[in-house]
Amino acid sequence: MLISTKGRYALRVLIDMAEHQAEGYVPLKEIAQRQGISEKYLESIVKTLVQNGILEGLRGKGGGYRLKSPPDQLTVDRVLRLTEGSLSPVACLESGAAPCARAAVCRTLSMWQGLDRVIREYLNGYTIADLTRVDVPGNDYVI
Repeated sequence: MLISTKGRYALRVLIDMAEHQAEGYVPLKEIAQRQGISEKYLESIVKTLVQNGILEGLRGKGGGYRLKSPPDQLTVDRVLRLTEGSLSPVACLESGAAPCARAAVCRTLSMWQGLDRVIREYLNGYTIADLTRVDVPGNDYVI
C-alpha cells in the first residue's frame, strides 16, 4: 500500500483547517501558502472532500472552506479511503469486488483479511484532532 500525494495532502489540509477553525471559513490560498502545496492541486482535493461531506465552502468575500464536523469525529481511515479509493492490500478485498473464484482454496486469504483489518483499525484509531496535537508520537519529527 502506498498513499499518494492526494491522500497525504488531504490530511494536511484537514489538519490545517482544524488548527484554524476558529477563523471560520479559511481561504484555500492561505492553506496552500502555509502548506507549500499548489493551490490548483488543492482545488481537486477539496472538491472531493466537499462532495463527500467533509468540508463546506462559501464563495465571495470572507469565503473559503471549513470542516463540516468536529475534527475529533473525522478519522484518517475515512479521509484516505475517500482520496485513495481503496486501502485494501489485495484486489479481492476491495469494496464491491467480484467474488474470487479461488477464495475457497486460497491459502493467503485469511492473511490478507487480517492485514486489511489491522490497517482499518489502525487508521480508525486516529482522528484529525489527534493529528493536530504536537504531543502525539511522530508529530514532533523533523527532517
